[in-house]
Amino acid sequence: MATDVAALKQPLALAQDLIRCASVTPADAGALGELQRALESLGFVCHRLPFSQEGTADVDNLYARLGTEGPNFCFAGHTDVVPTGDLKGWTVDPFKGEVIDGVLFGRGASDMKGAIAAFVAAAARFKDKHNGKLPGSISLLITGDEEAYAINGTVKVLQWLKDKGEKLDVCIVGEPTNPLKLGQMMKIGRRGSLVGYLTVFGTQGHTAYPQLADNPVPRMLKMLTAITEHKLDEGTAHFQPTTLEISTIDVGNSASNVIPPQISATFNIRFSDAHSSASLIEWLKATFDKIAGNTKYEFRTHITGESFLTPPGPFNDLVAGAVKDVTGTDPDRSTTGGTSDARFITKHCPVVEFGLVGQTMHKADERTAVADMDQLAEIYLACLERYFANPIRT
Repeated sequence: MATDVAALKQPLALAQDLIRCASVTPADAGALGELQRALESLGFVCHRLPFSQEGTADVDNLYARLGTEGPNFCFAGHTDVVPTGDLKGWTVDPFKGEVIDGVLFGRGASDMKGAIAAFVAAAARFKDKHNGKLPGSISLLITGDEEAYAINGTVKVLQWLKDKGEKLDVCIVGEPTNPLKLGQMMKIGRRGSLVGYLTVFGTQGHTAYPQLADNPVPRMLKMLTAITEHKLDEGTAHFQPTTLEISTIDVGNSASNVIPPQISATFNIRFSDAHSSASLIEWLKATFDKIAGNTKYEFRTHITGESFLTPPGPFNDLVAGAVKDVTGTDPDRSTTGGTSDARFITKHCPVVEFGLVGQTMHKADERTAVADMDQLAEIYLACLERYFANPIRT
């Protein structure tokens, strides 16, 4: 159990403690308790925040703050992890936190328990360097609901903070942003994500007597072709082009001589700031209506997030400068990849993402170099030093 103040300046022990908690969403498995004990030993005031919603699993969260005055520099992340998959694919126990040749193995090592341990190490180093006198506050917003539906996690913690009058001034999310080497990339925004569910209806019948049936498959193919062949944009100043990918097509038909009564498809659009979910839904419906004619179809969507951007400016420069100070590398300022909880935090304060190397996240034998965790803690410490020397207030 990593609660010794001196030990917390190094991220390894806490990262191992967190990995040893099998916190597969929505289970906490003691992970937030380990983190809370470590933070309280440094003087953080901790709030455990369980949230519920009908039809979803209960989720525990943690908000911790060191200091009472502004400005408030927040580190945000998640202790929940994805399932291990087939254990035969692992060469180590995914929840043992084993170190082999300077590399920490385990589910969550890179995504993102290693970064959380680096958050704590940076805070411990900063507090020690300043003899416990903080020129503001350092906080951690940690959820157990990032890898699944993100309903009872960060978004509700942020509402709780707002209701309490608690303000975040800037935030770093510790997602694994680096492709191959620490220092390569930070995320200053993310594309939006829209999932579309399309069902086209027809009339079942014998394939030898198509005149007695109404086959929905050709119309579905025309509808999908229309949206996949349409180029939505060429990308924008900070975003790569919007993509649309079909993920499933299903007729639920095991017979080769039966025309199915319906066909369903699912697709995902990752969209730039040239679009909103509303504008995309309008375009999709107009396209489907034109092709469907009198054919009955159903269409619904699920929006996991709009595109967002923390524009180039003081906070981006601060984080990039800290990364370069420690690694010697000026990081790319990217908006690539999937979604993260930064999409919620951006509504409250400037937010960027910077964490470990992400090559093994969600894979068997997920891992991170111990030296990378220590260097990441130094980067976070440099961010704190730069910020409190010249606070950015919003």
